[in-house]
Formats: sequence, structure tokens, C-alpha cells
Amino acid sequence: MLAVRVIPCLDVDDGRVVKGTKFKDLKTAGDPVELAKAYNDQGADELCFLDIGATPGSRETMVALVEKVSEQVFIPLSVGGGVRSVDDMRRLLHAGADKVAVCTAALRDPEILRDGARMFGSQCVVLSIDAKKAGSTWHAWRNGGREDTGIDAVEWAVRSEELGAGEILLNSIDRDGTQEGYDIDLVRAVSEKVAIPVIASGGAGTLAQTLDVIREGRADAVLLASMFHEKKLTVRDVKTYLGEKGVAVRW
Repeated sequence: MLAVRVIPCLDVDDGRVVKGTKFKDLKTAGDPVELAKAYNDQGADELCFLDIGATPGSRETMVALVEKVSEQVFIPLSVGGGVRSVDDMRRLLHAGADKVAVCTAALRDPEILRDGARMFGSQCVVLSIDAKKAGSTWHAWRNGGREDTGIDAVEWAVRSEELGAGEILLNSIDRDGTQEGYDIDLVRAVSEKVAIPVIASGGAGTLAQTLDVIREGRADAVLLASMFHEKKLTVRDVKTYLGEKGVAVRW
């Protein structure tokens, strides 16, 4: 059995880490380099940086930030937000990112996934899906959760794998920052349809919830932000708990 990854997420805006609820009401959470070092020391398997500003200016800030972090942190870095082209992907990879997450650009032109996979390998291409409940299914949203595309999120996940995405970062807008638990139904719906890894994101509030989304949702990795930033949990807390429950984790 493959080890489950524990991944801290840092939403970055104008060079600072921020955190909100359901993609709104953002508050500053700290310095990205300092937090990255702390999570590296705690034993994080990867770090996820998302540029939620997604403006040309913030993208330049993000490239510089990735360079700073990659010089001091020696675990994989996944970076996304405002990635509009293969050239954007290349810049981030050259700056030190190991993977690049694409959301809005892929919804507008799915071929960016195929082109990225051909140029850099599928292992570097992450499809980020911002999903929100819509009746009996979920829709994929774009522009930082501001626009409903009407596209079925599960079907979009399946298509992304066919195009060459190597991993899916599955963000629940409904659960983001609520600490009420992951959307297990959403995670399971996607995990059952694709063979590539699925990272569960949005809603972590207790240790038990991380176990639930792994066992019931079949997540390959759990992403946490608020609980880590607020120092309610550490990466080691999560790994120790999961290990005691029989889940394979990396040490």
C-alpha cells in the first residue's frame, strides 16, 4: 500500500500567507518562507503553494517566493494559481517547483494539460479542481471560486486524466476553511473514477476527519491549512495519529 501524504497548503497573496473561509474573508497567516521551514521540519511530505491573487504582479512575486523556498526546503513543492500557459509552468519549474497546479486555464483550454504533460511529464502536471455542490453532483468553478462553469467536476477529473494530468488537487469550496470535515462524498466520487492520485482539500478540523477521508473517501493525500496555521495540529500529530490507526505514512 502506498503511503498517504500529509501536505500543508499555503495560500499566498502579495507575498503573504492568507487563509479564509469558502474562499472569502481572507486573513494574514504569516510569512511563507518561515511557515515552509516549519512544516518541512515537522515532516511534511510536500508543500502546496497557491497564488490566490493570480495577477501578473503576484505571479512574479510567486516565482521569487518559490526560488527562496526551494533554496531552504528539501521536500517537493507544488505551485499553482494564475498559471495560464506552458511558459508559466516552465518558469515555476525552473524556479524550483516540482509540480504545477492548473485550474482556470485548463477549464478554458484543456489542451494545456496535454501540452504540459508532453513537455514536462505527467508527474509535473496537477489539475486543481475547485468544486461546489450542485444538486446531486458538483460543478467545477474557476477564477478563484467566483464563476460556476456548469461543468461536472467528476467528469472533468476523468477527462483531465485522459489529457495527461498526473494528480488531482480536489478543493471543496463548501468546506474550505470551515473545519467541519472534508467533503467525503466528493472525494470518493472522484477517487472511484480515476487512477491518478487524489489530494483531499478543504474542511479539515480534526484528526479523525483526516482518517475518514482516507478510508471512506479513498484519498491518496490530505491537505490541511487552517489547522496547521493556527497551530491546532502539527504535521507530526497527523502522521502519528494516522499511523496508530493503521494507515501507511512516510517518516
